[in-house]
Amino acid sequence: MQTHIIGRTPFPSALTAARRTRELEAIVGDTEIDVLVIGGGITGAGIALDAASRGLRTVLVERHDLAHGTSRFSSKLVHGGLRYLATGQFGIAHESASERHVLMTRTAPHLTRAVAQVVPLYEPGGVGRGAYVGLGYGLGDGLRRVVGTSGTVLHAPSVIGPAEMMRLVPAVRADALRGAVRGWDGQLIDDARLVVAVARTAAGYGASVLTRVEAVSATGDSAHLRDTVSGRSLTVRARAVVSATGVWAGELAPDVRLRPSRGTHVVVETCRMGGSDASLAVPVAGSSSRFVFTLPAVHGRTYIGLTDVPAHEPVPDVAQPTEAEIDTLLDTVNTVLADPLGREDVSPRSRGCGRSWRESVTTTPATSRVGMP
Repeated sequence: MQTHIIGRTPFPSALTAARRTRELEAIVGDTEIDVLVIGGGITGAGIALDAASRGLRTVLVERHDLAHGTSRFSSKLVHGGLRYLATGQFGIAHESASERHVLMTRTAPHLTRAVAQVVPLYEPGGVGRGAYVGLGYGLGDGLRRVVGTSGTVLHAPSVIGPAEMMRLVPAVRADALRGAVRGWDGQLIDDARLVVAVARTAAGYGASVLTRVEAVSATGDSAHLRDTVSGRSLTVRARAVVSATGVWAGELAPDVRLRPSRGTHVVVETCRMGGSDASLAVPVAGSSSRFVFTLPAVHGRTYIGLTDVPAHEPVPDVAQPTEAEIDTLLDTVNTVLADPLGREDVSPRSRGCGRSWRESVTTTPATSRVGMP
């Protein structure tokens, strides 16, 4: 009888060049492949892990590197479905809260953390907005409790005064500030690292994880592949072929109809937010449910996003933000900042509070509901 040590996988999980060569050769003519997964983002890696851990012969191919696309350009939030509650999508909201619970308590507590989200309340209209936001946070907190996430992992929302608001985000303007509503959500330390960890765990359960292997075409039971390193082509058959290619699914299967959208973040230095470790949520003008968020990250960076505009196909591997999107993000967050951000804060001409960072952009499908927005 085979024994298994808790925390260990049955097979080595290292993804080495030698292993890639060996496993690429092994799939040629392999008639025992149960699941072929195309796409090495978080969705593809998760599918491969699920299949391999059930004992299925699993192969994952990715034409670039792991987390090359959407999964490395996320906001790094592990949200609990609050955005779906605003549109009445309660089933998806519950699923998001459940996935957040699993990620933060079982799958990757070492790669996640709780982050405070604060909505500053200014006069005029601060009381009414606070009641509206508080209702939303209350519903989200109800989902937290329903799925079993304890208050020690994610705290309950609360109303805070102006002094606490200024302490959490020192960069906000103090005039007419009545206080804030504070909620809590999950945040990833590194989205790409999570993908690699899941993919390596899948490999530890016997999956073949092959990067730099492009699926040129595919059907429900076969795929024509090309090794982009050597240029070699090969055809493999599987009992099931799963496309986890996201906004690029239409390239592989032309009958798949998508409505891709682009989400842009600008990246500034955290010192421009007063060194804040909290997420600031600023309402978008003219909308009652859309916000621009500041999201503190590692290495002294803060992301500001997220836009949601239609993207035209074909979708590039690395999308580029428009000038209008950058202006929208800066203009929105500047409504609550004492010292407004300028273009020089998202360019090499930073104001001298350390290393500067350029604009970053993420491309996500309009129908995406993965808990990494």
